[in-house]
Amino acid sequence: MNRPLPGQAAVTQETLSELHPPYRLLLGPGPCNVDPRVLRAAAAPQLGHLDPFLLDTLGAVAAQLRRVFQTQNELTLCVSGSGFAGAEAVLCNLLEEGDTLIAGSLGFFSGKIAEIAQRIGARVILLESEPGQPLDPQQVAEAFERHPEARLFATAIAETSTGLLQPVEELAQIAHAHEALFVVDAVSGLGGIPIHIDQMQIDACYAGSQKCLGALPGLAPVTLNARAVEVIRRRHRPVQSYYLDLLALQRYWNGDHAYHHTACSNLLLAMHEALRIVLEEGLKARWQRHRLHGEALRAGLQALGLSPLPRPGYELPVLTAVRLPAPVPEEQLRRQLLTAYSIEVGGGLGPLKGQLLRIGLMGYNASRKNVETVLAALEQLLPSFGWPVQAGTALAAAAEIYRGADQVSQQA
Repeated sequence: MNRPLPGQAAVTQETLSELHPPYRLLLGPGPCNVDPRVLRAAAAPQLGHLDPFLLDTLGAVAAQLRRVFQTQNELTLCVSGSGFAGAEAVLCNLLEEGDTLIAGSLGFFSGKIAEIAQRIGARVILLESEPGQPLDPQQVAEAFERHPEARLFATAIAETSTGLLQPVEELAQIAHAHEALFVVDAVSGLGGIPIHIDQMQIDACYAGSQKCLGALPGLAPVTLNARAVEVIRRRHRPVQSYYLDLLALQRYWNGDHAYHHTACSNLLLAMHEALRIVLEEGLKARWQRHRLHGEALRAGLQALGLSPLPRPGYELPVLTAVRLPAPVPEEQLRRQLLTAYSIEVGGGLGPLKGQLLRIGLMGYNASRKNVETVLAALEQLLPSFGWPVQAGTALAAAAEIYRGADQVSQQA
């Protein structure tokens, strides 16, 4: 009998057993369930990272991303990693030690911009909004007046920790008036809300694959305009990270395909198929679909007595954040949704922990069926936590939104 070496676990039947993951309806802030077409693409034969077919695929994905980003930027590609890899790539390429960044934090995720910049060695001027509130443009302008040396202003268009959609056009104008680059976090927004990189005068933007784009986790689309690329070219020191060096990645993706790292062909093939689905649907139709189902979900949740966190008019269509009443324990409610209904939703982060439900309707998951599924589950569960609910009210409120949309469509 073979004995395990010191520090080595014994081989048991459990370690040799095949895994059978459960099905989950992923209605949190991401990842989301994906179209079966994407799963089929991900199951294609694996290719080497310098295979001619894969190199052609890189060019195709970059072209698709330019259409989705609504940009002509040459430097448009995917960083291997999550949305935070995209954030680090953009920030560590554009910032050097000692540079000044103005960071507009709307919550947990855009708040990480400041932390990443500090690790780079930049001086961070942090502006924070109240939960569910956009930044005050006047506050941003005053920050630039106090810190004219600031080279970058970075914030988010979509903050998933609070369900906030932030207008960015005026913020871009303020940054450019002070000759600073404007950087936007669109991790949860790209593919689900209107984003026009060139029209909005965004100099650099990063996103994530596993949200509204409907791909698998593991890729972070980024795009930088010529002005931002020139800042990288004029750096005094090399980019701090070899792996996230965007000019080196640009050579691999859109240049002579010089080796940079071992990219995963299956993730890239899945991204290509996900972007094909986005473009087949059409960006305007896709934005409208997310807006409609987000509005129906929000109406249903309000009928249950749950109040949206964001200021009215600034609700993020693809992720709805609602406050939970005091009697309802967030963690237990989420656990019941998962165990009894196989529905995953998000909770509050940071100071909002224990106070919120965050329900995502992104990509393939933005559908009437999923809106009605999660509302019906909440109608069943909330009374068990002492929150009175009249049966059918949430579904009726959502149905009214859909009825109104149908009437508008028929009139058009």
